[in-house]
Amino acid sequence: MSTDFQQARVSLGARLRELRTEGGLTGRELADRLEWGQSKVSKLENGKQTPTVADLTAWAEGTGNPGATGELVGRLRGLETQYRSWRRQLAGGYRAVQEAHWAQAQRTHSRRSFDPSLIPGLLQTADYSRSVLARYSTIHTAPRDIEAAVLARMGRQDILTDQSRSFHFLVWEGALRARPCPPGVLSAQLDRIVGRLGPGNVRLGIVPFEADMNVPAGVGFSVHDDALVITETWHAEMWLDDPEDVALHIRAWEALERNALYGPDAHRALARAKQVLSPRE
Repeated sequence: MSTDFQQARVSLGARLRELRTEGGLTGRELADRLEWGQSKVSKLENGKQTPTVADLTAWAEGTGNPGATGELVGRLRGLETQYRSWRRQLAGGYRAVQEAHWAQAQRTHSRRSFDPSLIPGLLQTADYSRSVLARYSTIHTAPRDIEAAVLARMGRQDILTDQSRSFHFLVWEGALRARPCPPGVLSAQLDRIVGRLGPGNVRLGIVPFEADMNVPAGVGFSVHDDALVITETWHAEMWLDDPEDVALHIRAWEALERNALYGPDAHRALARAKQVLSPRE
């Protein structure tokens, strides 16, 4: 969990405590009034638990200040905008996540990204995407609306043809060889990538195994208009708009890009990946 997210949750908890004391209630009295355990009141006030909209509505009404509901929900929305747990996001299935990313893609005119282990979603074939989403669905025990999610992801790729936008993808060479799908699917995926190595508004650089690493490969991330970073962990997705956080990721991206392969060198990296793959097909 990010420090910024935790600080925001602590701040929200402090505001909840303020409303309770202004209402002349002890923690026990408020818990009894809301028919909650006292531990829940304590966790919310100390930033140890993320409240729901229903929790905040009940708190405002229970402390005699229903007019504070809008303010509290607004704080929660701001907090969730930055930290988006997969458990909450995937409650509605994978298609909803794809639609959220499509909305952001429409707002973005310049996108830079780095992927250390998978082919970027905007460059995936339908079969590769289907295989990746199925594996994530198993890990997250999420609704398996895989086909709807694949259709949504494939629809997002139309934005690559918009010449008013620019896309610069960096991919770690290991992502060309990782097997989140059957060998035949990966082979077709590599063929798709070959078509993205030429000039235009879409650039693809491959960071080779033998690169002098200026920074560790780390986790994948994307930078949108140099104003927003989207990155993820196993348990959550982070949408970061703090200027210092964005600047940090831009520096990391630029360090990785300095050793990226383009043109004939990138073609040779893809050929190596195909060569390794062929004996197993």
